[in-house]
Amino acid sequence: MARKVLLATIALAALSLSDAPAFAQGHMGTPQEQKACSRDASRFCRKDLGNDMAVQGCLQANRAKLSKSCSKVFQSHGM
Repeated sequence: MARKVLLATIALAALSLSDAPAFAQGHMGTPQEQKACSRDASRFCRKDLGNDMAVQGCLQANRAKLSKSCSKVFQSHGM
């Protein structure tokens, strides 16, 4: 459960770097992890932006399409 929450916050924080600066505060994940998934989240999960768990689920549903860098973030957290 903690891993899911961490990845969801990483995904949302990644999105906040490009589309929603207000979400940047208070999210976990290194800046590198956030950057690694920002394009994928914007590309595949635009409708879910603002909902941590939905973005995470969306990224997982699109796992085969994720960039290598974002896929590595998920792998590094055991997902």
